[in-house]
Amino acid sequence: QVALVESGGGLVQAGGSLRLSCAASERRYAMAWFRQAPGKEREFVAGITWSASYMDYADSVKGRFTISRDSAKNTVYLQMNSLKPEDTAVYYCAAGGTVARDMRVYNYWGQGTQVTVSS
Repeated sequence: QVALVESGGGLVQAGGSLRLSCAASERRYAMAWFRQAPGKEREFVAGITWSASYMDYADSVKGRFTISRDSAKNTVYLQMNSLKPEDTAVYYCAAGGTVARDMRVYNYWGQGTQVTVSS
């Protein structure tokens, strides 16, 4: 069992920045961020392998968001810049065996953190 704890969400104005953190109880897992807006399905945002040798981003966030990890701290980060109102959602951290855009690949999930971007 892997425990994931997200932090860093909040309210920000459009054009602003936030950094999300996800602390994991185990290492050597691929990690990803997903988000779910009200009335919408959960969608892939970004993923990173345990070695940080490969990263993937959804087209909607490419160039604005950066995923990274600190293996010594078992923590994954999502730096979000140039935020838009459409980025408003609950953001979830997930851990699994590989980076994929399909949420079924991930066995472990955090509780989520709210990100709200005002216009």
